[in-house]
Amino acid sequence: MTTAAFLGLGAMGYPMASHLTRLGETLVWNRTPGRAEQHAAEFGSRAVTLEETAQADVIFTCLPTSDDVEGLLDRLLPLLKPGTIWVDCTSGRPAAGREQAQRLQQAGAAFLDAPVSGGPTGAKAGTLAVMVGGETEVLERARPLIESFGGTVLRVGPVGTGFAVKAVNNVLMAVHLWATAEGFASLQQQGVDLDAALSVINASSGRSFSSENKFPKILKREFAPFFKLSLLAKDAGIALENVQEVRGSAPLLAQTAMLLRAAQASQSEDADHAELVKFVEAMFGHGTLIAGEASSS
Repeated sequence: MTTAAFLGLGAMGYPMASHLTRLGETLVWNRTPGRAEQHAAEFGSRAVTLEETAQADVIFTCLPTSDDVEGLLDRLLPLLKPGTIWVDCTSGRPAAGREQAQRLQQAGAAFLDAPVSGGPTGAKAGTLAVMVGGETEVLERARPLIESFGGTVLRVGPVGTGFAVKAVNNVLMAVHLWATAEGFASLQQQGVDLDAALSVINASSGRSFSSENKFPKILKREFAPFFKLSLLAKDAGIALENVQEVRGSAPLLAQTAMLLRAAQASQSEDADHAELVKFVEAMFGHGTLIAGEASSS
């Protein structure tokens, strides 16, 4: 029976790891031990030390950055069993993933970059989209575990390509969200009923995931923590790094990445990514985007 370990029990990792417990022994670790102990009590996983996770056949990581993963790899690499598969669900850097894959290969282990999309809701439901970079044979060995939390699991290319696709996915989401915020800020200044405008746009060609799923809440001033603005800015930066690596030109993505950094600097450290609309509102000078209301200027 395959033993899995899950390192990083944040908003995404906590529910993702819960699905693994249905398939066999699941070891869990978090920087805050109480989080792992809570998971064990709730789902029947086993809270262990970081070193003990090296006992697993498949190790999952879901951390904020590739640097965080690198720190764990430094500690665990000498302890890993030959044949171990390391599946990194972090929204990481392609170059870092390739370097980590090489280090693991030298130790007789394998690496898959497998970032996910779908948010905490998708993680809880086990319906995440998983974009995987790595060898097909390695993916097939790990597939049953990945599919426990992934409704769509697709190999997109060699190591690093999963990270690249995730970065592009997130920067595209940022483009849509930012453009919609600018458009609605301009409509507000013209006395438009924003709630009605949103309904029309969502039935028209200007609709997007952001307009359909984010803006109904934004117009109610609901910014519940979902995905940090700082992480979206990080992912947009990764997408821009990828463009530079292939010597391409992507001025729209570059501008979006810089705007996200500016918005991040203007908000709290824990601000949700949807709160970038507050920065756009400030650019227009006054008013807030509230459903059914025009500017009070």
